Amino acid sequence: MPIPDFQSLMLPFLEMANDKKEYSSNDFLEPLAVKFNLTENEKAEMLASGSQRIFHNRVHWAKAYLKMAGLIENTRRGFFKITDRGLKTLEESPSKITIKYLRQFPDFQTVKEPKINTSSIEDTTDEVINKTPQEQIEQAFQTIDNALGQDLLQKIKSCSWQFFEKLVIDLLLKMGYGGSKSEAAELIGKTGDEGIDGIIKEDRLGLDVIYIQAKKWDSTTIGRPEIQKFVGALAGQGAKKGVFITTSKFSPDATTYLPKNETKVILIDGQKLVQLMIEFELGVSTKELYKLKITDDDYFTED
Repeated sequence: MPIPDFQSLMLPFLEMANDKKEYSSNDFLEPLAVKFNLTENEKAEMLASGSQRIFHNRVHWAKAYLKMAGLIENTRRGFFKITDRGLKTLEESPSKITIKYLRQFPDFQTVKEPKINTSSIEDTTDEVINKTPQEQIEQAFQTIDNALGQDLLQKIKSCSWQFFEKLVIDLLLKMGYGGSKSEAAELIGKTGDEGIDGIIKEDRLGLDVIYIQAKKWDSTTIGRPEIQKFVGALAGQGAKKGVFITTSKFSPDATTYLPKNETKVILIDGQKLVQLMIEFELGVSTKELYKLKITDDDYFTED
């Protein structure tokens, strides 16, 4: 069963608090997961940012909306219980609790809900409204990131191979390899030996080195023979570590190829390349910075 949206969690969440006892949100995680027959993989699925499990996030927002409507209330830090209004709501036996349902309560009417780009906020089958506000933010962020990656890759492909060589140097330096830029520049692109385009230090002290193959190709898919050739070149140098970087992509048989010796080869295709550029802030700049804030419960804890 798919992970339930946060509106579908509201009624079951409230029903579990029906005994008027004090609970924490974590107390309801496993019972709710069982109720919706979630698998271990579904329970472990993370938000796009990797900051929190999707199911946990949706349970949190279900609780938040119930609290905004006055159906539950905080009792102490991290704990809550059902209110008289919540008990009365359950006595009315609603078939479900949604944002539309919560609008009948005065407390919720004063809440400024997030503006959601959908023609019907009450339609719980809509893909957008069924996502929590945090999920919507992360989805929008991912969309922007994907568009940025496509733009970066197009620009890289339109540049000269000399610029691509410089880009590889800059990226590896950003990632902590190569020592200084002058040292890296002296090594990259200077060998041209048996399919090896460069050598760079693995650490600032140069205790080990990494051999590099860089291919600025537009659309040609790199197959297994190219990787085998690179592995052979590494063996000829007595090397055990290599990175194959391309603006194109690798075929399935290339990505599944494992050398029989101890050689370790990392493949970086065009998509991975631009992801690393975004992550390590190479060729990109920050346009806006948004902070997602939560209540500081410690501040409100009285001695």
